Order: sequence, then structure tokens, then C-alpha cells
Amino acid sequence: MKDAQPSTVYLKDYRVPDYLVDSTHLHFELQPKATLVKSQLKIRRNPDAGEGLPPLLLDGVELELLSVSIDGQLVPASRYRELPEGLSIPVDKPAFVLEIHNRINPEDNTSLEGLYLSNGMYCTQCEAEGFRKITYYPDRPDVMSKFTTTIVAPRQYPVLLSNGNEIERGATEDGRQFVTWEDPFAKPAYLFALVGGDLQHVEDSYTTSSGRKVKLQIFTEAKNIGKCDHAMRSLKKAMRWDEAVYGREYDLDIFMVVAVDHFNMGAMENKGLNIFNSACVLASPETATDSSFQRIESIVGHEYFHNWSGNRVTCRDWFQLSLKEGFTVFRDAEFSADMNSRAVKRIEDVSMLRTAQFAEDAGPMSHPVRPDSYMEISNFYTLTVYEKGAEVVRMIHTLLGTEGFRKGSDLYFERHDGQAVTCEDFVVAMEDANGVDLTQFRRWYSQAGTPVLEVTDAYDEVNGNYALTVKQSCPRHLARRRNCRSISRWPSACWAPTAATCRWIPPVPGRWFCR
Repeated sequence: MKDAQPSTVYLKDYRVPDYLVDSTHLHFELQPKATLVKSQLKIRRNPDAGEGLPPLLLDGVELELLSVSIDGQLVPASRYRELPEGLSIPVDKPAFVLEIHNRINPEDNTSLEGLYLSNGMYCTQCEAEGFRKITYYPDRPDVMSKFTTTIVAPRQYPVLLSNGNEIERGATEDGRQFVTWEDPFAKPAYLFALVGGDLQHVEDSYTTSSGRKVKLQIFTEAKNIGKCDHAMRSLKKAMRWDEAVYGREYDLDIFMVVAVDHFNMGAMENKGLNIFNSACVLASPETATDSSFQRIESIVGHEYFHNWSGNRVTCRDWFQLSLKEGFTVFRDAEFSADMNSRAVKRIEDVSMLRTAQFAEDAGPMSHPVRPDSYMEISNFYTLTVYEKGAEVVRMIHTLLGTEGFRKGSDLYFERHDGQAVTCEDFVVAMEDANGVDLTQFRRWYSQAGTPVLEVTDAYDEVNGNYALTVKQSCPRHLARRRNCRSISRWPSACWAPTAATCRWIPPVPGRWFCR
């Protein structure tokens, strides 16, 4: 059971993982209330983590543990320790194969994190920390592993999907069906996806710049099958644009999109298997407006572009969220500008920034693009991380120019392919590729608030000189009452020195804890 008292996570406390997972083999036997999950992890000591063999700590929430084995030998329950939110296993060798069997209850998973059953369909949502509700695992973005997934299910779920390429399918002796998927590219657990249900699909193909043929499929409920054409066209446009502008070619044999009414998020960029809420991807010419078509084109592009800016190169920790989201928002904005009107797109984005993000920057939820701490990572999926983060990337693009930015992004992707990195790594790649110093520019990632420009001018009539002086500053937050140590309604009673000291408490709507 989760501790009711929230705790603060600090960027300064980051430590590399003690152990790495080279490969992850998952086996699911889908049942509404008792899905069996078998995980086999090839684990080794992280050489960057220091000496010794500390206990292996795995995240796990709302799981029924059945057994633990190491190198094929059953580990007695007395040897490991179940924690409130995980598992601690003693380790006596630097490399081993860990196998865990556990059960989960998708039907009663009302959090809609991990694997859940809704409207007769199995679906996953693992970002940011949902995989720990599937099985015990080091559920952090800097642990990247190659996944192989086998799904076994009754025939009432004819479509069984996961990340990567399909390598096997067949029937079990008791009449069920199975499909095995293999993802050859290492990824963190938050990009894992599984879908099982009665879905229909439309299919097309795309030939990459190197001549590889990629199968494209969009799965949806039967009632929506006639609304997929625009999304398919948008996907092919995005693939072509990413090759032309960034030199990024798609890397798997198949790219799948699942669009269903009951998906609890807008969209999710799981490797090779993007999952969307229907409203974000499906449209009919009879009912959709031009703006709806443009919005869908942008969202489809955004999730596809994550294949490189977020998947092949991902964030080291959740403080670096804008590394993937800000960069990808910039990429999808440029894509939309190239597909439609650049001027109109820019006006729309600036209008949204001025009305919504500026207000966030000026209010109690103001925080840097890369925050220093958080109590609940879900609270930082904000306009500041996404939209302001995209504007920070846009400024780098403006400073370096189109050619210089492309050189920087090429170096970034080549240097860090298959790695979990930081905002600093992104900026350093831009510096190294162009021979520039962006030391001062880094403040955009660490300073909250919207800068204010003070512009003055003077004209020297005698010498005919005109001087324009621009001063930029980031004003401190308005003075706030201090020494508040109780829960109260914001902002009538509880104030604090800075926005960072006020923490939102989700179970208490409209209330803050300030200290």
C-alpha cells in the first residue's frame, strides 16, 4: 500500500542505477481479474555504480507476488523482502537471470496505469511510473532494456499487440492464441505497451529513404474504422518530413497506431505502438473542421517524432522531461508550419504562450523548464515543460541557424543513440557541433518565470547616433507571507517565499501545503 505522506524527489539526489537490465522477456496470460505475468530479466551490476553488490531494489505496486528465481533456482521467501512499494533481493554475483511470477487485476485497475481492462479491451499506460503496476522492475527511465513480449489470451481478444516486430504466433493446447513481439532497440519500461481486444485495422506501407518497406497499421473499434484515412496520410507525411529535415529514418518493420475511445491519455509514443484516444487521431470529412484535421496531423507527427527524440534517445530522469517533450513539441510545430501556413502556426503558438503559459509562469505553479524537485511527477506535465521547453529549443535553432541546428541534432542523435541523457547533453551537442559557448543560455532551463524586457532609446542629434538599450530581467515572485506550516486554501491564507516551496496535495482539491 502506498504511503499516504508524499515525499519530495530532488534532482541533486540523482544516483545512477545499481544494476542494469540487458534483456527483458515478458509472458502475459490475460485474464480480467487474474492476469499472470512472468518476467525474465538478464541483470548485471552497473560498472558506474561503485564497488560491492548491494541488494537489488525493484519497484512494484498492487502486485501479487508468486515466486522469485535466480539462475533457475527458486529463492525462498525468507531471502527477499517485500516493501510497501517494491521488492529487495540480496545479490551475491555481478550478473544473473532473475525470474519473477506475479498476478495483477486489470479489471479493477481504476488508476488506468499499468495494464488495465476497459470497455472489453486490455490496454497499458506506463508513463511515467505505470510499469511497476505490471511487474517488479527498476522502473526508471535510465534503465534501458531490449524487450521480448509474449501475450496469451482467449480468442475473444483476436488482436494482441506489443512493441517491436512480430516474430511468432500460434495456438496453445487449451485453445488460446499467442503472439510474440521482439523490440531490438533498448528502451525504458515507461515505453512498454500492450493492447489486447477485438479491433479492426486499416493498412498501408511506407518506403524509407534507404529503400526499406515499412508496414503501417491503424487499429480502432469497428464503428470508427472509416475515420482513419487522414491519420494514415499524416503519419506518412511525418515519416517523410523527419527523413528530409532531420535525417531520421524509421527503424522497425512495422509502425502501429491504436485509436480507442476509452484510452485515458491523449496519446502515448510507446516504441512502434502509439496509443491514442480516438478524439486525437480519428476524423471524418463530414463532421471534422479544418482545424481538427490540422490538430490531428500535429499530434500524429508529435508521437511519431518521439521515435528518435524520446525513444531512441530518452531522458535520464523525470527532471529532464522537457528533453523529450520540449524538443518534440518544437519538431511537431515546425512540421505543422511546413505542412500548412508557417505564419498562422506561429501566431497560434505565441497566442497560446501569452495567454496560458505566461499565466502559469506568473502564478503559484511557476517552475523551471527543468525543475529542481517534485512530489508527484504527473504534476510536471505542464505548459512550461512542453511549450516553454519548445521555445527554448527554438531559441537555440535561431542562434545556430537551420544548418547549425541540424549539425547539432545529428551529433546529439549519433552520440547518444540508445542512451538516457540530460538537457545538458542536448546543449553540449549543439555547442560541440557548432563551436559555440551556450553557458549563459543554460539559465533558461533552471530559471522560472517569464523574463521582462525594459527598452530605452536615445538619439544624439549632434553626431546622428541612435542608441537602443534592451535590459532583460526575470522578476522575483510577488512577496508572500511566510512561516505557513498548515494546509489552507490558496491564496487567501497560505503564502511562502517562493513558488517552489508550495506543494500541491492531489487528494485535497484546491489546497496547498506550504513550508
